[in-house]
Amino acid sequence: FYPVPAPGEFGSDTWPADSDAWETGGGTVWHTPAVDPELGLIYFSTGNPGPDYNGAIRAGDNLFTASIVALDAYSGEYRWHFQQVHHDIWDFDAPNPVVLFDLDYEGVLRKGLAQAGKTGWVYILDRVTGEPLVGIEELPVPQEERQATAATQPYPVGDAFVTQTLDIAPEGFRMVNDGDIFTPFWDDPVLLRRGEANWPPSAVDPDKGVIYVCAGDRQAAYTTNADTDSAEPGDRYTGGNMRFAPIAVTGIVAAMDLRTNKRLWSQRWPGRCYSGLVATAGNLLFAGRNDGRFTAMDAATGQKLWEFMTDAGVNAPPTVFENNGEQYVTVLSAGNLLAGSARGDSIWMFKLLEEGEETAIALDKVTPPQANTEGLGLYRSTCVFCHGLRGEGGHNGMPLEGLAAFSTDYVANIIANGQNNMPSFGQTFDTAQIRAIAEHVRTLNRGIQNRNTR
Repeated sequence: FYPVPAPGEFGSDTWPADSDAWETGGGTVWHTPAVDPELGLIYFSTGNPGPDYNGAIRAGDNLFTASIVALDAYSGEYRWHFQQVHHDIWDFDAPNPVVLFDLDYEGVLRKGLAQAGKTGWVYILDRVTGEPLVGIEELPVPQEERQATAATQPYPVGDAFVTQTLDIAPEGFRMVNDGDIFTPFWDDPVLLRRGEANWPPSAVDPDKGVIYVCAGDRQAAYTTNADTDSAEPGDRYTGGNMRFAPIAVTGIVAAMDLRTNKRLWSQRWPGRCYSGLVATAGNLLFAGRNDGRFTAMDAATGQKLWEFMTDAGVNAPPTVFENNGEQYVTVLSAGNLLAGSARGDSIWMFKLLEEGEETAIALDKVTPPQANTEGLGLYRSTCVFCHGLRGEGGHNGMPLEGLAAFSTDYVANIIANGQNNMPSFGQTFDTAQIRAIAEHVRTLNRGIQNRNTR
């Protein structure tokens, strides 16, 4: 199966018949498909058409780009599709992995599928037929003849997890059509909001009927480059430009009701959510943070319950598993280029404890940190440049939060031998000096509860 059909194949009538635009039509599959072994189907969503920002040479809906597609798992034959964005010119493709669930709708158990789009909506479908389980309306949208824009676009009933209009334009940008979604563009920049549910996966709680979305909220201005004929193999083939506004990108974590597509709660983070989520039956929601934190939230409210500071960006989705009747959560802390987070190579694993159960590290084995002038002096002469005066983090250095929960031996070992991006200082300081520094950094930034706190 090819996401962009060749002439004569099903869907080819959504591409120009008088050109070879389909040959460079895009439709990348960004993620591993989901599988329903009972139905014998696989499901995936697809990328945008090419060129990204110029629809002039590819008139039509451009199937099967920006779509959810179901195939026969054994033969690869097409079963059904749902296109989220017709003739996409905004890079509103669908890289977020599809999630499968079974849920009761008006007394009938349905096999469902959900996917969070870059449009800021969740698309909720019957995975047997591809029909919406929650309404999706085709509504007229603004037109730009030079872009060969689609006359209508799908609008899911319910709420968006990211606001889809703008109230104030940032400096240097002009507001057009209130920045409303699907506003077309050509020569003059048009500023729009981007929901940014990207590669980091969503999570579903099938018992509660909730999908949790990990996304970003940013603004970008679009223009078209009319010259698409000069592109050579190996060139970027975007057909225009998307310029991000120079304002802070924030993160959105949202809980959406799978029966109504209504937003149950949402939280705005100071940095975009770029890790993915995992939900547990015990009402916990886990997420990674770009600054290295690993966070547990109350899945019913989004309230933060616990955090652990790792030593690199946590930009991979957490995984929950059971071993010998005990539940664990594990996550990779390695950073990410697009998130701009610190690099590393650590895997962290935590046991989920029952109420009243003792922690994995007994508190009486970790002595209270002791301030010392030698450690303070050595820290200020060597460590402050990366980690900041108070351990708040600085130039390429992670914040030193919550280290009071670790033993001096543990911290001293990291200083002596290095870890991830941090070099070894075992040849720079003697053992006593390293222990003095370790004692000092354990006194820094005690605000974040760490390993010994559930």
